[in-house]
Amino acid sequence: MAQENLSVVLHAKGDLRLETRPVPEPGPNEVLLQMHSVGICGSDVHYWQNGRIGDFVLKKPMVLGHEAAGRVVKVGSAVTHLKPGDRVAIEPGVPREMDEFFKGGQYNLSPTIFFCATPPDDGNLCRYYTHSANFCYKLPDNVTFEEGALIEPLSVGIHACRRAGVTLGSTVLICGAGPIGLVSLLVAKAMGASKVIITDLFAERLGMAKELGADFQLTVKKDDGPQQLAKKVEDTLGAQPQITIECTGVESCIQTALYATRSGGVVMLVGLGAPMTTVPLVNAAVREVDIRGVFRYCNTWPMAIAMLSSGKVNVKPLVTHRFPLEQAVQAFETTRQGLGIKVMLKCDKNDQNP
Repeated sequence: MAQENLSVVLHAKGDLRLETRPVPEPGPNEVLLQMHSVGICGSDVHYWQNGRIGDFVLKKPMVLGHEAAGRVVKVGSAVTHLKPGDRVAIEPGVPREMDEFFKGGQYNLSPTIFFCATPPDDGNLCRYYTHSANFCYKLPDNVTFEEGALIEPLSVGIHACRRAGVTLGSTVLICGAGPIGLVSLLVAKAMGASKVIITDLFAERLGMAKELGADFQLTVKKDDGPQQLAKKVEDTLGAQPQITIECTGVESCIQTALYATRSGGVVMLVGLGAPMTTVPLVNAAVREVDIRGVFRYCNTWPMAIAMLSSGKVNVKPLVTHRFPLEQAVQAFETTRQGLGIKVMLKCDKNDQNP
């Protein structure tokens, strides 16, 4: 095994470096992984550009990356369900203690959770990485490493659609056709949504949404009023949607989501924006529109793997750019500029395949 562990490390706001770190040893309940494919997420770029997201502030150098898949090369002494050679997808959030959130099945809400590439926890954008074996999931032979890495964003869509109650015959509005909007679209259709309308500023993103199964695409302009947009949604769909999944975090889009959703419906807030947002709360309240949030996901990897393996969901078209690990800075710049949909870094020098 090569002893050089090239890693993508954020030292401070705007200071992204490639550096060699030691290859770690797995603890008793961990596995050592040779990383294969790691996607770049908007949050990785946000930390690079701003040095923080909300209360999570970068105080010491941190390895980036949390959308990942790799191959087991070594297992800890207590690990029995994985062996060297297994291909796995990594769930980046690992609870550190058995608190009431863990016991209640909402381990993602545990305040002490470890989470890849969220300060102070290192991520997995490197050649070799150790992770809790219980949060590594074996990939079937017909699921690629890249699809395994895309389970992380796909999980956000699964968690959002589950909490929103998407089911057979649901009509759904999705605000924003970025990576999270697109995976929410894929999941909503797989869960039985009959009609999905998706909005975005950019025609090329809506083109991708159409390819992925959106029934209607609506191009929005920055000066569109929220109520005017809500009316356009209703006119296009023929009725108000029962469920809206808001993936932008932009104040005017959240306003549109609330106005657009039919009385008794659900608005899921997935995109994160300003900490204080002005919304038509009374309008939603008197119409019994439920407003729900999501924080990452929990218990989604098995469902995601089943969806991918069965062919019910196809995430392959989301990967538009690939870079070897050595070109990580260029890859980050590509993501920052908003080019394509998903940029994938290839960490294994000897295997650059999907």
